[in-house]
Amino acid sequence: MLYDLLPSSIYVFLVVFTRVGSAMILLPGFGETYISPRIRLALALLVCLVITPILSPKIPPFTDSVASLGLLIFSEVLIGVFMGSIARIFLSATASAGMIAANMSSLANAMVQDPVSAQQASIMGTFMSSIAVVLIMILDIHHLFILGLVDSYELFVPGAPLPMGDFSNMMSRIVGDTFLLATRMAAPFIVVGIVFILGLGLLAKLIPQMQVFFVAMPLQVAMGITVLFLSVPVMIKVFILSLEEHWMVFVK
Repeated sequence: MLYDLLPSSIYVFLVVFTRVGSAMILLPGFGETYISPRIRLALALLVCLVITPILSPKIPPFTDSVASLGLLIFSEVLIGVFMGSIARIFLSATASAGMIAANMSSLANAMVQDPVSAQQASIMGTFMSSIAVVLIMILDIHHLFILGLVDSYELFVPGAPLPMGDFSNMMSRIVGDTFLLATRMAAPFIVVGIVFILGLGLLAKLIPQMQVFFVAMPLQVAMGITVLFLSVPVMIKVFILSLEEHWMVFVK
């Protein structure tokens, strides 16, 4: 009865949409909060319309069992959310690196609304996140995201049992790698900041009458801005290379 109401082509399209649409809600560049939900939905539908003929042989046949159909939809949504979360967590490394840089530059108190993370963040973190999203689109990394979603049907076969242990292990490893990536990106600020603070400590010992705080604050801000614009190309390159390396596990 259900098969008569739901043609096979529409069934395949909807199954593909559950995974791809769930992932595109979270993927950088596609799932940003400042993008209209209608545009995101239309883009996900168009992508699914293009890739459905390619993926139709991999979709299991339709069944009248409501439980089996519900389990299939749940597993597809879970896979899509998992893949989208991987890319979104990596994007948060830019905000973390910006916060570390802001702490070392005395700019951490200047909090602004970050349109990428949809929360309050430091100025440097917002700047880094915005640059990362722009370069993801310019360098066609979003094409790699779509390719990974298509190739994921070879890695995660629809209807097969989900490797929940592998999901949890990979997610924990990605979170650790994200913090490591943020530290690597902010390494110039950490090194320069430590040297600057040690120099201020020696200066305070040599000239106790000097008000080190009032002298250091403008110098530290100027130092942070200078280091930021000198190191932004390297920081973004490290982020893009790391994102591509970790996303390639989904691409055959």
